[in-house]
Parts: sequence; C-alpha cells; structure tokens
Amino acid sequence: MKRIEKVIKNLAKNNMAGYYVERKEEVVPLLKTLIKEGDTVAVGGSMSLFECKVIDMLRQGNYNFLDRYKQGLTRKEIDEIYIESFSADVYLTSSNAVTESGELYNVDGTSNRIAAIGYGPKSVIIVVGRNKIVKDIEEAIIRVKTIVAPKNAQRLGAKSYCESKNQCCITYSDFAGCYSDGRICSNYLICSYQQKKDRIKVIITGENIGY
Repeated sequence: MKRIEKVIKNLAKNNMAGYYVERKEEVVPLLKTLIKEGDTVAVGGSMSLFECKVIDMLRQGNYNFLDRYKQGLTRKEIDEIYIESFSADVYLTSSNAVTESGELYNVDGTSNRIAAIGYGPKSVIIVVGRNKIVKDIEEAIIRVKTIVAPKNAQRLGAKSYCESKNQCCITYSDFAGCYSDGRICSNYLICSYQQKKDRIKVIITGENIGY
C-alpha cells in the first residue's frame, strides 16, 4: 500500500489525479462519480476495463457510448469511432505501466489510444491494477517487451515474433529491429508533468488486473 500511496502522491506532482480502490468491483461505483450522465464516452483497447465491468456499465448506463466493441462494426466504422473519440467528454482506458515517479508509459500499434491519452478528450481516466506499477521507465519498457506485447499479440492474433515466441526480439534499450506486419508496438508515449491539471485521472486497484 505504501508503494501505491507513493505513486498517487507523485501523480499529483505531475498534475494527474490518483485514486485507490481495494477491489476491482469498486471501480464502477467510483467511475459513476467521475462521469456525468449524458457524457460522450469513448474507450481505448483494454482488458482491464472488461475485467472491472466498465464496458457493461457504459452500455447499460445513460451515456453516449462510442462502442468500438459493438458487434458487426466494419473496419471503416471502427476507424470513425477512433476519430470521434477525440471529441469525447471522457476517454477510458488502461496503461501499460505506471512508474513510482507518477509517469504513465504506453505503447500502441495503430496509436488511437495513445493519441487520445495525449490530446483531445476533455477527461482521460486510466484504470490499472497494482501489477502495472514499476520502478521507472526502464522497468516499464522491460514490462512491455516481456509481458504486455506478447500477451496482447497472442490475444489479437497479431502475427509477429513476440506472438509466436512469447518474447520480444528487440533488445530492451532499442525500439527498432522488428519488421513483422503484425507488430503492435509502433509508437510510444510517456505522460509526465501535465499542463492541464487533473485532465488525466488514474484509478489504481489493490488487485492485479489486465496485462
């Protein structure tokens, strides 16, 4: 718990609001205090949101939910949702890692998620489990290469080295060297001190969730 308290304190120093809930079941009640009925809400790709029943909340609640997961959507319709998400009142997603210094580290392939985290939506809410807390950016990079990228590539069926070998072919200090068509780690974002205070909010659970 002391480590989480340290992270929340340092998030505040970086102009990001931090929240703690002990169990994943407490995420939805907290979100209902942070999101107003009628808000336009979008989401980034995140298993954590599914685990915490956030997608169910958005589908059942009185929100204008830009549901990228709705069955039957074409690729064009999904891309249109990605663009529309930049004007959302609230953008919900997770983070690949959160450092003890209060930084967010995220890696994307298409980059709709990291683009929206960085700019566009009025409010960004990040939901993470305690398993995503790391010491520093170097450890965050290692976490993505050894855990996040292989698991997500396998989940998405993205044909790449890490999908087949369960590990990254690029050294921890480099970002070039993988030329697989299914590569999902094309662009990188570090969120440190923010100009807009509390635009980014981070909810940390006392349980492990997501990759």
